Amino acid sequence: MDWRTWHDAYDQPGSWPARRLEVVQEQIRVALHAGPPGALRVVSLCAGQGRDLLEALAGHPRRDDVRARLVELDPRNTAFAEESARAAGLEQVEVVTGDASLTDQYLGMVPADLVLVCGVFGNISDADIERTIDSCSQLCRSGGTVVWTRHRGAPDRVPLVCERFAARGFDLRWLSEPDAGFGVGAHRFTGEPQPLVPGTSLFTFVGYDVLRQASGQASGQASGQG
Repeated sequence: MDWRTWHDAYDQPGSWPARRLEVVQEQIRVALHAGPPGALRVVSLCAGQGRDLLEALAGHPRRDDVRARLVELDPRNTAFAEESARAAGLEQVEVVTGDASLTDQYLGMVPADLVLVCGVFGNISDADIERTIDSCSQLCRSGGTVVWTRHRGAPDRVPLVCERFAARGFDLRWLSEPDAGFGVGAHRFTGEPQPLVPGTSLFTFVGYDVLRQASGQASGQASGQG
């Protein structure tokens, strides 16, 4: 999978990536509006080109309150994100080229007011989905929000995601409709943040195409992967 060209679908009006991007951006705006007064911290795992946060933040009234860290492995995508952030005057946004699964990437930035886990759950195993959700209590402050995505194709793991968040002290604030063509959710953390455990890995990024083949799915139709 070429993760740089994958983002080209964002520029195709009506495509599921473009529609999902709009929904994610709206949930980001809602979370920022709901944040406490003063400085806000945001972290984004597997941030890609950062279009979700950067485009939502550029015209947001709280843009100057936000300090953000975007972590993405593909240097072509981080170069795009870096250029976009600077063009928008978002000097407080840090773009990191590195493995987003490593907890060390978030030192000094958590617990955050907003945690973005978009394009992750559709590309990792069920066990790693659960492990990553468990670790969100280290990444998110009490009262903070996690915005996440997961495709609704078989096997539909959105119910598993929601159940796991609930079990870890996260209240469901918003969930896209089952027939939207993608899954987007927002959960609010009501528990107490746990100390970040350094030197650990949250997941192995397998890729939805590999997972689909491994599970015997023959369909080549994209259905909101990630």
